[in-house]
Amino acid sequence: MAAKTNNEMSFLEHLEDLRWHLVRSIMSIVVFAIVAFVFKEFIFTNIIIAPKTPEFFTNRMLCSFGTWIGIQALCINIEPFQLININMAGQFTTHIMVSMIIGLILSFPYLVFELWRFIGPALYDEEQNYARGAVFYISMLFIMGVLFAYFVIIPLSVHFLGSYQVSAEVTNQINLMSYIQTVSAIALAAGLIFELPVLIFFLTKIGLVTPEFLKKYRRHSLVIILALSAIITPPDVFSQILVAFPLMFLYEIGIRLSRRIIRQQEMQAKQND
Repeated sequence: MAAKTNNEMSFLEHLEDLRWHLVRSIMSIVVFAIVAFVFKEFIFTNIIIAPKTPEFFTNRMLCSFGTWIGIQALCINIEPFQLININMAGQFTTHIMVSMIIGLILSFPYLVFELWRFIGPALYDEEQNYARGAVFYISMLFIMGVLFAYFVIIPLSVHFLGSYQVSAEVTNQINLMSYIQTVSAIALAAGLIFELPVLIFFLTKIGLVTPEFLKKYRRHSLVIILALSAIITPPDVFSQILVAFPLMFLYEIGIRLSRRIIRQQEMQAKQND
């Protein structure tokens, strides 16, 4: 049950420790951002702008599948729109913003590692055992969410929003910054939403939820998941359902994870008795 001895640090020592964790975290973001800044052509052409082109992997697979089953509507982004820049410093500021976002995504595992190094020593031994592998699982879920958004949600969103017209008299001229903000917001939101099992883990640990509670309100959670799906996807039912499926799967994993934690706590209580 004993916590590590460095829990006895003074308040100012904890602040100093936190400061260095923050410094290292910020430096990791800056380093990855600089790398992304240098490889501008590759980042923008092959990653950022790629989902709006017909050659993108998802677009090609959907079109091939649609041709096979006779539904040509699945051929998305076959006429990619042109991105425009209307500000003198627009492309430069966008370059910097994208570099920082890429730096944040790439350094996320290290950021979680630094957070764990700060809070880990304050946990008791059995709590550290429960949370073993937390850095790996949190990082893995975040990366899975970003990749799911990049290969599934973003191509559909770009196609829907980029081709939607209220009238044939209105032509879409998409601003570069608007496109970047949409793509990055979807990717980051999906990465965070995929942390659902981690959230359930900690809520179970502090006693706010139980497996019975999660199962009882499964239908209510479905409504919330559909609402979240509607926020990060274009306003069409197909995209929302496509996003809701993995979230419901993660919710079911959370239920099993919660059940496992409760069993471990019961076994620990019996051993202490």
